[in-house]
Amino acid sequence: MTTASIHHRPIGELLRTWREHRRLSQLDLSIQAEISTRHVSFMETGRSTPSREMVLHLSEHLDVPLRERNHLLLAAGYAPVYTESTLNSPQMAAVRDAIGKLLAGHEPYPAVVVDRGWNLVDANAGLRMLVAGIAPDLLSNVLRASLHPDGLAPRIANLGEWRAHLLGRLKRQIALTGDAELAELYAELRDYPCDQPEPEVELPGPGDIFVPLRLWHGDRELSFFSVVATFGTPLDVTVAEMMIESFFPADEETTRFLRDVG
Repeated sequence: MTTASIHHRPIGELLRTWREHRRLSQLDLSIQAEISTRHVSFMETGRSTPSREMVLHLSEHLDVPLRERNHLLLAAGYAPVYTESTLNSPQMAAVRDAIGKLLAGHEPYPAVVVDRGWNLVDANAGLRMLVAGIAPDLLSNVLRASLHPDGLAPRIANLGEWRAHLLGRLKRQIALTGDAELAELYAELRDYPCDQPEPEVELPGPGDIFVPLRLWHGDRELSFFSVVATFGTPLDVTVAEMMIESFFPADEETTRFLRDVG
């Protein structure tokens, strides 16, 4: 759902869209939110206008992201309650400090910070070493940099497997947010060429415990797994949408290489 389309739709229609997106009946939502089915129906049809508190209450039970909660409030005639601060603003000093410590503390292993659209926010020296030579316009978006034929894709030894993993993550994110821009990004990435089979389901082989990223660096194959972190209890849109992905060596050879070059 784009911002423009949301602002031109009544609050009742938007609530119904989110309820259906979560595959809930009016009865399901009424039970979860502890309000009557009649009240849910009246709000969705426009016979009743929800209060500011009710919009936030329903948003919580519909698991609506903070950005879209602001959109719902605007559609109902209320001011947004969640700020959207730039990372360099004074109130984000603690966030900047935390990100800096996480990135620096993870070196020499790669780590990256992205926003909701997978746009690059920050990275440490470990990542910059691995992506050296990739065009800056591709590096601005982590998924494009990973899967584009002019990006990392030719160097990913298990491209089909890793591509299926990334597209699956993006697809789940679209299901959560209903974001049309992410859906466009997904369609773009799906059109990128891939000369390897893409598994529909990630099934482990003997001894497998995660999907690795196997990346050629010169004549050396490096292997990584990643850990994803988000900020707990966010009350700002920017903070809520930020994600830190830290890559760890998946074998001893990769560990030794990174420590030697670090």
